[in-house]
Amino acid sequence: MEVKRIDNYIDGKWVPSDSSQLLDVVNPATGALLAQVPLSAQDEVGKAIKAARDAFLGWRETPPLARARSFFKLRDLMEERSEELARVIVQEEGKTLDDARGEVRRAIENVEVATGIPSLMMGSNLEDVAKDIDCDAVRQPIGVFCAIPPFNFPFMVSLWFMPFAVACGNTYIVKPSEQVPLSQNSLFELIDEAGFPRGVMNLVNGAKEVVDALLESKDVNGVSFVGSATVAKHVYRKAAEHGKRVQCLGGAKNFLVAMPDAVLDRTAAAIISSAFGAAGERCLAAAVVLAVGDIYEPLRAKLVELASNLKVGYGLDETVQMGPVVSRRHLDRVLGYIEKGVQEGARLILDGRQIRVDGYPNGCFVGPTIFDHVKPDMVIANEEIFGPVLGLIRVRDLDEALAIMDANPYGNATAIFTSSGKWAREFKYRVRCGMVGINIGVPAPMAFFTFTGWKDSFFGDLHGHGRDAIEFFTEKKIVTSRWF
Repeated sequence: MEVKRIDNYIDGKWVPSDSSQLLDVVNPATGALLAQVPLSAQDEVGKAIKAARDAFLGWRETPPLARARSFFKLRDLMEERSEELARVIVQEEGKTLDDARGEVRRAIENVEVATGIPSLMMGSNLEDVAKDIDCDAVRQPIGVFCAIPPFNFPFMVSLWFMPFAVACGNTYIVKPSEQVPLSQNSLFELIDEAGFPRGVMNLVNGAKEVVDALLESKDVNGVSFVGSATVAKHVYRKAAEHGKRVQCLGGAKNFLVAMPDAVLDRTAAAIISSAFGAAGERCLAAAVVLAVGDIYEPLRAKLVELASNLKVGYGLDETVQMGPVVSRRHLDRVLGYIEKGVQEGARLILDGRQIRVDGYPNGCFVGPTIFDHVKPDMVIANEEIFGPVLGLIRVRDLDEALAIMDANPYGNATAIFTSSGKWAREFKYRVRCGMVGINIGVPAPMAFFTFTGWKDSFFGDLHGHGRDAIEFFTEKKIVTSRWF
């Protein structure tokens, strides 16, 4: 069979890349070759930037209500094809169907929120700021923006940014992760069908050369990035050097606190879902449990019991609860961290390294893995593993738990499990972290709130989606007027 080659989408049409450099897109569960993606060159990026720049004025002059109606069409198409989209995610990224359906649902919610742009983009005014003088504040779009999303949510993450930017009147370019380009390809098929004007939204496949071209172009006004902290720092620095607005969502090491009064069964179930859902490849995944006092032993036993019973396999099987990691290379990275934990002296109480999935000998599978006797200064307690590996640390009290978290460079997500309103309030008041759960293992904000990582989990001033998105994608203009 001829292998599908992914095209770029530039100026309202599908365009084959001129590049002879191709990467294989491989199903991480089966090892099957799904497609090939081109590594586009800088001149192809330039064509997308020009198309977006040329389309800006006409789109900026389109009334916000008309822009919103285009997103209503896109939202309806996404609903109609939601199951098809979820299956594409499973095949290229490795999620289970439930996880993939959840990703599509969150993506749709961002589009739905963006349809409210006539209200969200409203300015303000005040008469008689001085004698016979009025003042008006309006929001205006800025120009061309771009997104550089990660592999772990190949469909959703670009939609954290693009609907808000485009609804505000800007034009857009997406550079998908070269590991998982099929989901964005499917999305742009729907964008094409929805009938957006030419050049308003563009897709350019590629790797570092494409990213650098976007960051360096004087015609790109802003950048949204999601990925590792190391790359986030690089993108933030380079984009800022070229005078762009920039928001970079970086890495995470998420600590969950279990107080002695936590409801054991529900706490354990929430931690398991957080740590091992999406094979741990979520920036909100639980990485370390800080168990306070006497809950340590019963919680440890319950976590091992539940994790041991998770069914690992190919995500298109509805009974599977955890799929593979995204690639062979990433599998080796996760296995390396497990070995590091053993070398550091942590006790491996559930070892996922030897798992075998019947019928899929070429899959990138690692089973749920749990370490006991983890110390706060260990590598596995501090660095982001981004896989199904959970560490347990026993602490004396909430003060010690917070001190351990404060010492970590990341501040993306956290949660406390307790029946005490006093402990819950103190935790959310004192913890230095952007997204906080109270008896919720994955405290992901809805699209109308903002995705707020702190510390080395975020570089920039304005975060993703919610009201921050409107601030990021518009410039405020103040008009002071007097008429004689």
